[in-house]
Amino acid sequence: MKCGQQTTVLRSRVGRRRFSIGALFAIAAISQPAFAGSYLNRAALLVRQATQEATYLRNRLSDRELARVVQKLAQGRLRAAREMLVPKEVAQAHPHLLLMLEKFERAAAAAAEREHIRFLTLERDAIDEEQIFRGILRQLGWPLPD
Repeated sequence: MKCGQQTTVLRSRVGRRRFSIGALFAIAAISQPAFAGSYLNRAALLVRQATQEATYLRNRLSDRELARVVQKLAQGRLRAAREMLVPKEVAQAHPHLLLMLEKFERAAAAAAEREHIRFLTLERDAIDEEQIFRGILRQLGWPLPD
């Protein structure tokens, strides 16, 4: 290979490396919002299920076995939320998701113990915590999907 050809090959390799590094940075920039979007999808699912079950249980407070099932489901949701990855973009809001899910779980436990007033109080607290969670996400520029 002649000296001119070696220079051309070397330049093309350097150009490809620059392109590869640039592509990696672009992928990293794109994946961060996608990860936050994934968190929002997961959080929306947890919120939706928790509120739906609490509403269902509120209309059937006399059913202790139903309350026990709802409590077990709430415990699983809370455990899942504690273990899920949280992107730094929404880290400020995540504790409020945990508090909301914990209050829904406690509300279901109260219903299972036939403490109806306590159930209603904890359910209201959980709904308030959900509003705080949604508000913080909006302030951070990541509203929870419907």
